[in-house]
Amino acid sequence: MEIVSFQPEYAKSFYDLNIEWLEHYFYVEDYDREVLSNPQQYVLDRSGYIFFVIEQGIVLGTVALMPYDKGSYELTKMAVLSEHRGKRIGQLLMEYCIDFAKKEQRSLILYSNTKLENAIHIYRKYGFKEIPVEQDSPYERSNIKMILTL
Repeated sequence: MEIVSFQPEYAKSFYDLNIEWLEHYFYVEDYDREVLSNPQQYVLDRSGYIFFVIEQGIVLGTVALMPYDKGSYELTKMAVLSEHRGKRIGQLLMEYCIDFAKKEQRSLILYSNTKLENAIHIYRKYGFKEIPVEQDSPYERSNIKMILTL
């Protein structure tokens, strides 16, 4: 397995993995569809990053780091191919993003939902702390916001 940065040929995987994950656990919001359909515009052109876990030419997982404010990235759009969930691919992506943010001297912010108990447990394991969710949160489904100060 290797982690690689966004290439145009991976755009469909970025979209498909995230749509499948959202439909499985929640629902797809208009904002999700807009960002996932236009990763260049919404992530990369705004000084963000998208990473992929690749094995034998197959995209197994993805994650995005979107600039949140001057000192932090939003860790977002993390999804793993359904048949590869539970194989620590999400944790591999998380560790990569933490190391990346440390090098950039930035904190990480994420929005989630307490329904995802395993994910929340993993976030806490990596040192994320809960902070208040703002009234105008970009995600209707999020009921928890967390920060990792590096």
